[in-house]
Amino acid sequence: MKILGIDPGIGRCGFGLIETTTRANAKALDFGVITTTENGELPNRLLELYESLHEVFDSTKPDVISVEKLFFSKNITTGIMVAEARGIVLLVAEQYHLKVYEYTPNEIKKTLTGYGAAGKPQMEEMVRLHLGLEQKPKPDDAADALAAAITHSLMNFEK
Repeated sequence: MKILGIDPGIGRCGFGLIETTTRANAKALDFGVITTTENGELPNRLLELYESLHEVFDSTKPDVISVEKLFFSKNITTGIMVAEARGIVLLVAEQYHLKVYEYTPNEIKKTLTGYGAAGKPQMEEMVRLHLGLEQKPKPDDAADALAAAITHSLMNFEK
C-alpha cells in the first residue's frame, strides 16, 4: 500500500510517500515540501498549492492519504490560513477519489514515540528509524508528513 502523508501549510506543505508491505515494514519512496510565493496574495498561493498537489498526486500515485488534523495554537490567523490550505488538500484528494485519514498531532506523536508531547527531534529520529533512513528527513514539514503516513500504516494496516 502506498500512503501519502500530508502536513498542510500555506507557505510550506509537507508531503511524504511511504510503501508498506507489512504493518512493521515501511519504506520512504518520496518526500519534500511544496512552497508557495512568499508574501503573495492568498488566492494565488492557494492556486499554487492546488496545482502543485496535483503534480505530487500524479507522480506518487498513492492508494490513500493521511493528513495531519488542524491544531489551533495561539495564532488564529496562521490557523485560518492552514485550514484553507488543508481544504485544498482535501479537495485534491477527493478529485483523485482517494480515502483520507486524519490524525491529530498528539495521535501521531504517541503512535511514533509512545508520548503525545514528543518534540521535533524525537519525532524526526523515530521517522528515520522506522523508515531505515540514513539521516533524519528534512525539512520538518516533510518529516511531519512522513510521520502522518507512518501513523496510518501502524494504526490501519490492511493486507
